[in-house]
Amino acid sequence: MKDRFGREIDYLRISVTDKCNLRCRYCMPEDGVQLLSHKEVLTIDEYLKIVAIFQKKGIRKIRLTGGEPLVKKGILDLIKGIRDLGIEEIAMTTNGVLLGEKARDLKKAGLDRVNISLDTLDPEKFKELTRGGDLQDVLGGIRACQKEGLEPVKINTVLVKGFNDKEVSRLISWAGEEKIILRFIELMPIGEAIQYKDQQMFFDQWNKGDFEPLPGKPLGGPARYYRHKSGATVGFINPVSCQFCEDCNRLRLDCKGNLILCLHSTEKINLKKPLRTGEDVEKIIDRAILEKPESHHLNEGQYNPSQMNTIGG
Repeated sequence: MKDRFGREIDYLRISVTDKCNLRCRYCMPEDGVQLLSHKEVLTIDEYLKIVAIFQKKGIRKIRLTGGEPLVKKGILDLIKGIRDLGIEEIAMTTNGVLLGEKARDLKKAGLDRVNISLDTLDPEKFKELTRGGDLQDVLGGIRACQKEGLEPVKINTVLVKGFNDKEVSRLISWAGEEKIILRFIELMPIGEAIQYKDQQMFFDQWNKGDFEPLPGKPLGGPARYYRHKSGATVGFINPVSCQFCEDCNRLRLDCKGNLILCLHSTEKINLKKPLRTGEDVEKIIDRAILEKPESHHLNEGQYNPSQMNTIGG
């Protein structure tokens, strides 16, 4: 499946819920969140019907996101159903809080690996950022994933000047010791994060002599990977300072059944309504692919005001 710029689209990110058990400051407001009703959200069966169409059209990789995907009722049934459809790789992005109790069942259902969002190793800073989260829950979840073979475990760390920029060396050392992959991500000004855009950090502010580039894309995705002098594998995802839109191979499906062609766009194509009324969803997808934009426009100050928990990251 190709878009009008010749990009091969083989990756679908699916938001399974807008709910989350944390309230991270750059993702969701502390209160006043208008959560969706049951009728507004796709059912497990509807997700699987849409995935089956995308699998037929060449989607090979599915990533489950949220909100927090592990609070979704029926998440194990969804994973098993996707696996039964023949999708080659099923991954999940999670805050890690519930992984300690769910890692074994996730592996059994067919999940291949996880990315865990973790921005600090300081328990008090973690509690402040997440508005009440317990760092030990996440660390226990990481160990559970390693034990159950949900690997490689990748840690996604958003760097924010004045908050966790002094922890870079500590995070890298920890990742090397734990044999996990650490990825530093530029803060993207979307939704709640727009207010932090002046606190972005970029790779060109770092001592590049500490990093040796790894050839090619050894772990896939948009990250550029390096071997740190400590031996740790570190990735950098630079969606703002080093735009990688020309290689974008992904689409997003939110929990309301909207197809999102670019994370930074407010344009959405409703698949839920035609699915429920018996229309030809495949034809709608075919037309939509041709509308996928060439690139985002963050550097021109065009920001998506939607909250990340409603998009799926």
